[in-house]
Amino acid sequence: MAERLNAAVLKTVDCYRSGGSNPSLSAKWSIVIDFQFIMLHFFNYVYIIVNMSAELNKFISEYVQLPADVLNDIVSKFRSKNIKKNELVLMEGETCKDLIFVQNGCLRLYYIQEDVEISVWFALKHSSAIEIYSFISETPSNYFLQAIEETEILYLPKTELNKLYETHPKMQEMMRKFWEDVILHLLQRFTALQRDTAEQRYLDLLNKPELLQTIPQKYLASFIGVTPTSLSRIKKNIR
Repeated sequence: MAERLNAAVLKTVDCYRSGGSNPSLSAKWSIVIDFQFIMLHFFNYVYIIVNMSAELNKFISEYVQLPADVLNDIVSKFRSKNIKKNELVLMEGETCKDLIFVQNGCLRLYYIQEDVEISVWFALKHSSAIEIYSFISETPSNYFLQAIEETEILYLPKTELNKLYETHPKMQEMMRKFWEDVILHLLQRFTALQRDTAEQRYLDLLNKPELLQTIPQKYLASFIGVTPTSLSRIKKNIR
């Protein structure tokens, strides 16, 4: 919505500034349009910050209840970044130094084995993304973290997280619960890969329509431990 508003207003601004065939019109509108231009970007900035804060506030509040001023201070430490489709946020050999919240878009965690990309996890809109082992141990990662579509993230550097532990001790409780949640999901996925058939893992995917709607089939195939061809056959048999 904000982008469409920007485009419409900026087009109008350009028209007025040019003055068409009447130079005096450009002079008359110059000060007014410059002021409107500044105010447009100011209110858009406020709109974006409030919108981002609301979703991140909600995410943090799922793990711990904090006073509004503390929550706002924590959220203010996150930084925003836009990631292009297929751009890598983390490469193998790099150390994961950021706790990431996906504001819009989707990130994929994967590794490469015998020249084949194996998808491990997907972070959809309003969820977290992290290479937990590298982040905690501060050692080089064996994984890649990639945007599979245009993605906007909010990220908190580990250095800032450590500072928050000191200034807001309740943040330690929040992260403890967050780690527990991450570990439980990892155990659940590991168990499914070891115990369930490929058909059952695909049936489980059907209960997650947001994944089916967002993730390309080639990534979903490796996610459930099969080739794209095998996934097509499984889908055909289940239908």
